[in-house]
Amino acid sequence: MSVTAAGGFVAAGSACGIKGGGRLDLAVVATSDEAPATAAAVFTTNLAAAAPVVVSRRHLGATGGRARAVILNSGNANAATGKPGEEAAERMCAAVGAGLGCASQEVLVCSTGLIGIPLPVPLIEKAVPTLVGGLSRDQAAAAAEAILTTDTRDKQVVVRAGGFTVGGMAKGAAMLAPNMATMLAVLTTDAAVDQPELQEALAAAVSASFNVLSVDGCTSTNDTVIVLASGRAGAPAPAALQAALTSACTDLSEQMAGDAEGATKVVRVTVVGASSDADAAAGARKVAQSQLCKCSWYGQDPYWGRVVSELGSAGIAFEPERVSVAYGGTVVAAGGVAVDHDQAAVRSHLVGRHLQVTADLGLGAGAASVLTNDLTHAYIDENMGTS
Repeated sequence: MSVTAAGGFVAAGSACGIKGGGRLDLAVVATSDEAPATAAAVFTTNLAAAAPVVVSRRHLGATGGRARAVILNSGNANAATGKPGEEAAERMCAAVGAGLGCASQEVLVCSTGLIGIPLPVPLIEKAVPTLVGGLSRDQAAAAAEAILTTDTRDKQVVVRAGGFTVGGMAKGAAMLAPNMATMLAVLTTDAAVDQPELQEALAAAVSASFNVLSVDGCTSTNDTVIVLASGRAGAPAPAALQAALTSACTDLSEQMAGDAEGATKVVRVTVVGASSDADAAAGARKVAQSQLCKCSWYGQDPYWGRVVSELGSAGIAFEPERVSVAYGGTVVAAGGVAVDHDQAAVRSHLVGRHLQVTADLGLGAGAASVLTNDLTHAYIDENMGTS
């Protein structure tokens, strides 16, 4: 039941015609009663923020962080569409509000898909009454499917901890880069929590999950993570809530990395021994976003020299004679030069689906990881055009 696993939530998904061919492309997640939930969100840092981001920010500000529902569409990002785009997003919220009997400002909105194309909002308005009428706890899977674009599978999660539940759904297969990864995620919880605490917990969860994910170094215009809290299960300890949200977001981000456009490998790049955590994060991100490194992972080539080269150009403290590199725990270079190692172990690791690349800079206690993937011919094929 993923996004409806927490008490107090229902969902639905349907085909309104944006994608065509009867494919699901419209979803709603809502509270199961007439009460709005406590709401928090983290949005894209892209200054070309899409209309749904602008409208959702506005609505959260107007309600003081309360929301009755979220409406999401796929197939059209409603981005780079100017004032008409904002009006379209507001009309989506108004349609759901009318169906639920709540103010349109209590509805948040997300869109994903092609940029710069006017949103066919009449199709959405026509479909909303039936969609809202079909809301139930059993429709979580349909809602998760309806938000997909180039994803090959839906992404859902449930975390149960300490007497409360966190459920969620997400989409994302490309334009995934710190900070925030084209991704959308809606999380729900039955924990009782005030809005500032929920916002703080979500920000920490996103920082440790979606913000350390990089598929292609591109940051979308529409990135949004929303969490709604019904309060039905009582108040957990703040640390427990943050841990559960982080676990859910991490699971979803790993599903995104595994479903990245054209990817054959899920790669975790870890830098340790840096002079600071910030240096480690910058170094890991530089390696993770390197086209040379990503191509070598696709080719199952333990080309550690590319890793060292990227670290040396990352703008961080670096001394080549101190660095070591390991694949799957097998050290292939130390002191900045190649060393004898178990080549069969390295080959076996590189053949697998999940790769671990670790670089020790030998300078301090700083450490960080970034989740990424390999770069394949299929990624190019997927992104050669808009059709």
